[in-house]
Amino acid sequence: MNRTLALLLGAIVIIAAALLPIWIGPFYTRVIQLFFFSAGLAIAWNILGGFSGYWSFGHTVFIGMGAFAAAHIAPNLGLIGTGPMSMLVAILLAGLFCGLFAAILAYPILRLRGIYFAIAMLGVSQVAGELVNNVGWFKGGIGVFLQTPLPAGMATEDFFYYIFGALLLLCFIISMAVRNSRFGYALLSIREDEDTAMMLGVATERYKIMAFVLSATLVGILGAVYGYSVGYFTTYTVFRLDLSLNLIVFCLIGGIGTLFGPIVGTAIMLFITQVLLSRFLDIHLLITGAIVVVIILLMPGGMIGALRKWRRPKERSSTVTAEASA
Repeated sequence: MNRTLALLLGAIVIIAAALLPIWIGPFYTRVIQLFFFSAGLAIAWNILGGFSGYWSFGHTVFIGMGAFAAAHIAPNLGLIGTGPMSMLVAILLAGLFCGLFAAILAYPILRLRGIYFAIAMLGVSQVAGELVNNVGWFKGGIGVFLQTPLPAGMATEDFFYYIFGALLLLCFIISMAVRNSRFGYALLSIREDEDTAMMLGVATERYKIMAFVLSATLVGILGAVYGYSVGYFTTYTVFRLDLSLNLIVFCLIGGIGTLFGPIVGTAIMLFITQVLLSRFLDIHLLITGAIVVVIILLMPGGMIGALRKWRRPKERSSTVTAEASA
C-alpha cells in the first residue's frame, strides 16, 4: 500500500512539474531549472560523499570537464548533423569521458581518506582548471560556444527546464537503486568503518571506484547540459569552487547520505537565496552564511535527520499506547 501511494504521489509530482512552465513566468522557470540542475549534482555527489563517506571538495572538475568535452565533441559530429541527436551524443560522450577520467584517477586518489581525499580532489580541480585555461587547444581562456538545437516554438528556458528535470529524475532513480542494492550496503559499510568492512570481505576498493566513476559520470552529463544551457562559457564559468562547496552544503542541510536529503537541502537553499534574499544583494552572502550555520548547528543530521528524530517519539508513544490497551 505504501509503495502504491508513493508511486501515485511521484506520478502526480512529475505531471505537475511538467505542466508548471505553463503557469509560471520565465524567471521562476529559470529558478526551478537551477533547482533541477543543482539537486541533480547534489544527488550525484551524495552517491560518493554521502553513501561511502568520501567527501570531494573538487567535484566541479567533472562539471567543467563535461562542459568542455561537449564543446569540443559537438563540432566533430558531422555525420549526425547539428540536430538534437548530435546534442544527445555529445552529452553522453562527455559523461563517458568524465567516467573514464575518474576511473584513471580513482586508483591513486582513493587510497587517501578523510580530509586528505577532500583536499586532493580540490587540488585536482584547481590543476584541471588551470590546464584548460592556459593550454590553447582547450580555449578555456577565450571561451567556447555550444549551440542548442531548440525544438520549433519552444523557449530556451522551457527546453532546459525539461532536460534538467529529466536528469534530476534519472539521478534520483540511480541513487535509489544504488542505496537499496548490495552495492549501496557495501558503500554504507565503508562509510561506517572501512577497515572492518574490508576484514569482513567487502571489496572496498572496487566499490569505492564504482561509486567514484558513477558519480563523476552523472556530474559530467549535467555539466555538459549546463554548457549547452549557458551557450558560451570560459574556464571560470564551470571550474568554480563555489559549485563544489554548494553541493556539500545542500547535502548537509537536507541530510547527507539520505535519498531525499540532497533534494530537500537544494530546495531550501535556493528558495532562501533566489527568492527570499533576491532583494538584499549587498548582504546576500552574509545572511546566507548565517542561515547555513544556524541550520547545521540546530540540525546536524539535516532536515531529514530532524524529521526522523521527531517521528521516533511519536512511534514509541503509539507503540506504548497499543501495548497498554492490549
